[in-house]
Formats: sequence, C-alpha cells, structure tokens
Amino acid sequence: MATNKHHRSSSLLLGFLLLTFLFLHFCSGKSELQLNYYSENCPKAEEIIQEEVTKLYYKHGNTAVSWLRNLFHDCIVKSCDASLLLESANGIQSEKASTRSFGMRNFKYIDTIKEALESACPMTVSCADVVALSARDGVVLLGGPRVEMKTGRKDSRESHVTELESFIPNHNDSITSILSAFESVGIDAEGTVAILGAHSVGRVHCVNIVNRLYPAVDPTLGPNFAEYLKGRCPTPDPDPTAVAYSRSDRGTPMVLDNMYYKNILNHKGLLVIDQQLAYHPNTSPFIQKMAASNSYFHHQFSKALLILSENNPLTGDQGEIRRDCRYINSN
Repeated sequence: MATNKHHRSSSLLLGFLLLTFLFLHFCSGKSELQLNYYSENCPKAEEIIQEEVTKLYYKHGNTAVSWLRNLFHDCIVKSCDASLLLESANGIQSEKASTRSFGMRNFKYIDTIKEALESACPMTVSCADVVALSARDGVVLLGGPRVEMKTGRKDSRESHVTELESFIPNHNDSITSILSAFESVGIDAEGTVAILGAHSVGRVHCVNIVNRLYPAVDPTLGPNFAEYLKGRCPTPDPDPTAVAYSRSDRGTPMVLDNMYYKNILNHKGLLVIDQQLAYHPNTSPFIQKMAASNSYFHHQFSKALLILSENNPLTGDQGEIRRDCRYINSN
C-alpha cells in the first residue's frame, strides 16, 4: 500500500513538473528574440523594412551608414531598445543631444520606415527591431555581409542619456578602454577590430580630426594623408555646424570592405583609435588578417554585429511597441 502511494506521489510530481515545463515553454515562446518573430502577426514586416531601406538608399545613399551607426549607439548603451530615437519631450531628455551623438542624422527616415509598418500592421513591429533590421539591410547595400537577425525586441520607455557617455567609447580613448567597452557586451578583441571596420564607410567631421593635425601633426599619420586631412580641415577650430568632413576610405568610401585595415597599415587611420589598432598587441594581428582577407573581415564583422544586436533586449512584457518611434506611448 505504501509502495502504491509512493508511486502515485512520484507520478503526480512528475506530471506537475512536466506541466510546469510546458506552461513556461509555451508562455515564454514569444518572450525571447527569435528568427521570423513577426511571421504570424505581420508576415511582411521584414520585407517592408527591406523595401523602405532600399528605396531610401537609392534616394539618400548615406542613410545606410546612418542605420549602421544607429545600431551601435542604441545597442551598446544598456540595451537594444530604441532609446536612441526618443525626442526630448514629456520629461525625457533625448540621447541625440549628447556629444557622443554628434554628427548622427537621418532619424526622420526611421519615421518613414515605421509609417510603412504601421500602415500594414498597426502597433506590431517595435522601433528597436526597425533599428536592428534597417542596419542589417543597410550593411548589405553597402556591400557587406547579410546577417540573419532575430527579432522580438520591445521599445524602452526611457532615455539612457545620463549613462550614455559611460557606455559609448570616445574616439580618443585608449585601446584598453575600447576593448573593455565592447567586452562588456560580449564582443572580444577580434570582434572589436571587425566592428570598427564600420569606419570604412561614411565620413568624420573635422571636429574629431583636428587634434591629430594641430598644433603638430600626429607622427603616426602618413605625410601625404596628413596633407589631405589639412586640406579638408584647414583650421584647428572648425565650426561644428559647417560641412567640414573627411573620409576614412577615399577609394571605396561607400563600401563596407577591408580597405579600412589596409589604410591603417599604410598610416591612414582617420581617428586616433583607428591607428592605435595597428600597434596594440591584442589587436594588431587581426588588423593584418583583415587587411589580407575581405571574406575573413566580413565573417568576423557578421559575428560581432549579431552579438551587438542582441545585447540585453527588452522582450515579452518589458517595454512597449511605440506607435511613433520619437515618443513613448501616451496610454
């Protein structure tokens, strides 16, 4: 009799544990990032984003670079949660106002993408997923690799502006600081060197360059490249509002390729951090390897970008899905 009770109790316990497991499994099925998250409630979501990103690229080519920078600035600061997109309103101070966000632009076109999604699937696709997928599709348009990204992120109800500077590295920081910042989100030295290859595309304002030119030229700059930079940035105190820019890669400025690494080896690193990569023992071997192989660079870039895109996302009941990416929902 006691044996029967023991078996019955064991069976009940096992049954309870199984039901608990199944309940947690099915109830949390949409609480984590997953591929094709919108397959049921907005099956064309990723297609809509890709179409809008492509249309914008052919009208305004630099948008693709903006999407890539958006992902970095949003995801490295606490969470991939579209906090970057919030405007200063209703007690919120925008991250866009930070000095770390200097030079960022094309935010209005995020609204274009979001409007297309809202038209097809109201209040379904998060702004955080728009940030991630627009970067993914922008990278492809820039000649980079396609990265299969999971979706299901939710949007933050707050700005992280007060903490932003402690997360986003400054271009004048030491290699140790840069490596530490990326390591905090799970990206190792090899991945850090790869993700910095994003500097291959776009341009940099003279405000961030002149410290290498005046009063004396940084000795790690090649003489010809220094002369080019002085031509682009002729004064030590450029107007931050002026159109005064220089490109890191003059040969393929809108292609995400390994010219960035070849330029560094030829003393043509645009920012202090770029050139320092060639000299630090933890990064210099990867500079050599990526300069020698574009496919290796793309492979490592894909891995690092994916890790960054999945940094501490809000999922499930966390956060919200904003109707307008610029403002938290009023209800």
